[in-house]
Amino acid sequence: MAPTLSNDILLKAAEAYATPLYVYDEERIRFQYAKLVQAFQQSDVRIFYACKALSNINILRIFQEMGAGIDCVSLNEVQFALRAGFEPGKIIFTPNSVSFEDYKEAVGLGVNINIDNLEILQQFGAAYGSAYPVVVRINPHILAGGNIKISTGHIDSKFGISIDQVTEIIAIKKQTGLTIKGLHLHTGSEIKEVEVFINGLNLLLELSEHFDELTVIDLGGGFKVPYKPDEKGANIEQLGEKLFERLYQFQQTNNRQFQIWFEPGKFLVSEAGYFLTKANIIKENPTRNFVGVDSGFNHLIRPMFYDAYHIIENISNENGRLKTYNVVGNICETDTFAWDRSLPEVHPGDVLMFKNAGAYGFEMSSRFNSRARPAEVLVSKGEIRLIRKRETLDDLIQGQIL
Repeated sequence: MAPTLSNDILLKAAEAYATPLYVYDEERIRFQYAKLVQAFQQSDVRIFYACKALSNINILRIFQEMGAGIDCVSLNEVQFALRAGFEPGKIIFTPNSVSFEDYKEAVGLGVNINIDNLEILQQFGAAYGSAYPVVVRINPHILAGGNIKISTGHIDSKFGISIDQVTEIIAIKKQTGLTIKGLHLHTGSEIKEVEVFINGLNLLLELSEHFDELTVIDLGGGFKVPYKPDEKGANIEQLGEKLFERLYQFQQTNNRQFQIWFEPGKFLVSEAGYFLTKANIIKENPTRNFVGVDSGFNHLIRPMFYDAYHIIENISNENGRLKTYNVVGNICETDTFAWDRSLPEVHPGDVLMFKNAGAYGFEMSSRFNSRARPAEVLVSKGEIRLIRKRETLDDLIQGQIL
């Protein structure tokens, strides 16, 4: 059974470090990673944590200790990974719309490089030839994911080189001598259909006949995580079985084997995270009851940006009489976390807990309205440890030139 943090621990964290506060459960992170390793054990699979979901270096060190690789979308994330102890060979640099200078710097760091642009591919091949093998990101023209804003493999997406332009990839390879060691695709986030991944695998296996030196097929990430009550996530066990069956079949027919890479982010950290806020005010008007909390979309933007649903619980009054509220923030915009949400009666000072806050919570936070970003704590073996201090006024004004 998946581990969860008790309300007692969460309240203790809120008392020790105040709210708003992000709390992460190390045991749950390890549980999620072990689940993936178990599901894919029959195949040659490598897991690279997509650290854009949560990049606190203390979280990265957990993955490094477990033997995972790491997927980075910026050079700063690469530097975080190196400081967390990852070897360059276990780091993938998967940027988008960056200059060739970024790729040159990545070469200097010795990390795996994923290229998703024909012009950059041409430049890279001209500069390095066969000396620095790369992975190429394909846009498969597959629409998948829970929201168009997080669907990245459809025909109109900015990500990847169109499947219709593979002949141009081959031409660049022949012209420059570039070694393409891997083909990659990532169709989006919140994917629960196993067939989306198998269809992607089949597409890349079909393309592999054009790349004799190919050793890696990268299927990205995006495994669905349950957010709503009774919602189901991706069936990782079934995906592992189907992946093995298809790879074995391909090996028997074509006498070729590939290492499979996955880059999950949300699946590994979302359910390990909790966001704690304090009820500042209760407002009752003729049509609505409002709970106004000490945070806003400056700290958790997903409900406003993606219309995302987060389970919210009043952990200060678990058994109270149920009432219906709109849970709103303190930002000078309409920042509603939840509409018509049934909660045990909320009083000023009560602590409200948001579930599934480990992915794209703190990571997408900002200083809007000149409000400081919250602290982060990690719970490990029952011990609550501060891993990022709460920002102060001095932090907000730092860098400004008077």
